[in-house]
Amino acid sequence: MSAPISVLFVCLGNICRSPTAEATFVAEVARRRLEHRFRIDSCGTGDWHVGEAAHPETRRAAERHGVLITHRARTLVTADFDRFDWLLAMDRKNERNILRLSRGPEDAKKVHLFRRWDPVEDPEHPEVPDPYFTGEFDRVFELCARTSRALCDALLDG
Repeated sequence: MSAPISVLFVCLGNICRSPTAEATFVAEVARRRLEHRFRIDSCGTGDWHVGEAAHPETRRAAERHGVLITHRARTLVTADFDRFDWLLAMDRKNERNILRLSRGPEDAKKVHLFRRWDPVEDPEHPEVPDPYFTGEFDRVFELCARTSRALCDALLDG
C-alpha cells in the first residue's frame, strides 16, 4: 500500500477559509470512501487564533450543507513541508508567506493556490475571498466544495 496523499490547506488565521477547504475536502474523500488514501489538515500563516475553533459563521455555513468543522486553529511550521505533499494557499499573500518559510525548491514546488483546481476558476480572481472581512461564508463554502471535488479528482488521477 502506498503512502497517503497529504494535503494542507493554508489561510491567514485558520478560522475561515482553510478549515472550510479542509472540511469540504474531508467530506469529498469520505463520500468516495477513500479516507485511507489521504492525510488532511489546515493551518494559518498567522498565530492570532491558535487553539480556537473555526469562526461561528464558518461552522454554520458548513452545517447548513451537512458538514461539521471541528478543527482547532494552528500555525504553519517548517515541519509541515516534511509532513505534506501539497500546501494549498487560499490567496497570494498566504502563498508568499508559505514560500518565505520554505527551505528551498523542494519545499516551494509543493505550494500552490487552492483555486488552481477550481473548474470555474477566474484567472482575474484566483483567490478564495476571506469571509472574515466580506461576510460571504456560504459563497466560500460552495467555492471550497466545488474546488475540493476537482482537487480530489486531480490527485487521484495524478
